Amino acid sequence: MIERVAVDLPGREYNVEIGQGLLAKAGSHIAPLLRRPRVAIISDETVAALHLEALRSGLGDAGITAEALILPPGEATKCWAQLTACVEWLLDQQVERGDVVVAFGGGVIGDLVGFAAAMLRRGVRFVQIPTSLLAQVDSSVGGKTGINTRHGKNLVGAFHQPSLVLADTGVLGTLTPRDFLAGYGEVVKYGLLGDAGFFDWLEGQGPALAAGDVSARIEAVRRSVQMKADIVMRDETEQGERALLNLGHTFGHALEAATGYSSRLLHGEGVAIGCALAFELSSRMGLCSQEAPSRVRAHLRTMGMKVDMADIDGDLPDAAGLLALMGQDKKVVSGQLHFVLAREIGAAFTTADVAVEDVMSVLEDALAQR
Repeated sequence: MIERVAVDLPGREYNVEIGQGLLAKAGSHIAPLLRRPRVAIISDETVAALHLEALRSGLGDAGITAEALILPPGEATKCWAQLTACVEWLLDQQVERGDVVVAFGGGVIGDLVGFAAAMLRRGVRFVQIPTSLLAQVDSSVGGKTGINTRHGKNLVGAFHQPSLVLADTGVLGTLTPRDFLAGYGEVVKYGLLGDAGFFDWLEGQGPALAAGDVSARIEAVRRSVQMKADIVMRDETEQGERALLNLGHTFGHALEAATGYSSRLLHGEGVAIGCALAFELSSRMGLCSQEAPSRVRAHLRTMGMKVDMADIDGDLPDAAGLLALMGQDKKVVSGQLHFVLAREIGAAFTTADVAVEDVMSVLEDALAQR
C-alpha cells in the first residue's frame, strides 16, 4: 500500500509517496522528472552501506544511471566544508539545470544536499529519499535546507522545495532503536502542536509502531506529513503559522549546541526534551494545566525516550549559558526570543511575551535534577 500526500504550492507542486518497497520502484517514480536518464546521488556511509545498491537497482530498472558521493555520517557533516565538497562534486559530474540530484539519507543529508542543489547553477531540482523516521516525517518535506555554523543550527540555508519525496517505510527497519525513537520525537510534536486526536492515537499505537508494526508506521508518517504539508501550503516561508513546527526546538537547539551537535544528543532527542520543557514553561505561566506536561512526559517515558536534561550524558552549561545559546536561535526577532507554547495538548501558539525569569526557572529546575 502506497499513501500519497500532495504538497500543492503554486508552480512547485510535488508529491510525498509513503510506503514499503519504494526504493525498488524509485526509477519509475523519478523517470518522469528527467530530461536525460541519469541522476547524481549524495548519501552518507551508513545509509550507502545498507541501501545504495537497492536504490541503484531500482533506478537501473528504469534505465537510469547514477553516480554517488558518499559523505561521513552525523550532524557535523552539515558544515561549510561538506557543502563545498557537494557543490564541487556536482559540478565535476557536469550536473545541468535540467538534471536531478538525489538526497539519500536522513535529515543531515537532506538539508545539506537540498542546500547544495539550491545553490548549484542558481537552483537545480532535487529528490528527497529520506531514510530515517525523523527525515520522513519532517525534514524532507517543506523545502527548508541549510547547514550549521559555529553560531548555531540551520542559520545558513535556503527555501528550496524538492520535486518529489519517496519515503520508503521499509528502510526504517534498519534503524537502531535509538535513531528510530529520536525520529519519534518529531512525530509526537505534531500531535502536541495541533492534533490532540493524533496524540491520543500515538499513546495507544506508539509501542506497536516502535516494535515494527508496518501499518502503524505508514499511518504515523502519513499523518505527520499531511499536517506538515497543510501548514507549509499556508505559510511556506515561515511568516506565521509554520513557526508552530518549531515546538520544542528553541530548547532543543540550545541543548544540541551545548552538546556540540554530537552523538550525546540526537536532534529528535533534543526536540522531545524541548517539548517537555515547553509544556512545563506553559504550565508555569498558567497557560495550560499541570496535567498536560505530566502527560507529555509520561508518554515519552513509556516509549523509552529521553525526557529530561538528566538523560543527557556529560556536562551542560548553567541556565544562563543555555539561555545565551537560545539567543542564537533563528526564532529571535528584533533581538527578542520567540517561543512555541501550548494552551493544551494539540493547541500550540507562538509568543514573545515570555518573562526571562520564567525561562530561567524552568532551566534551573531541570538542571538541578541532573
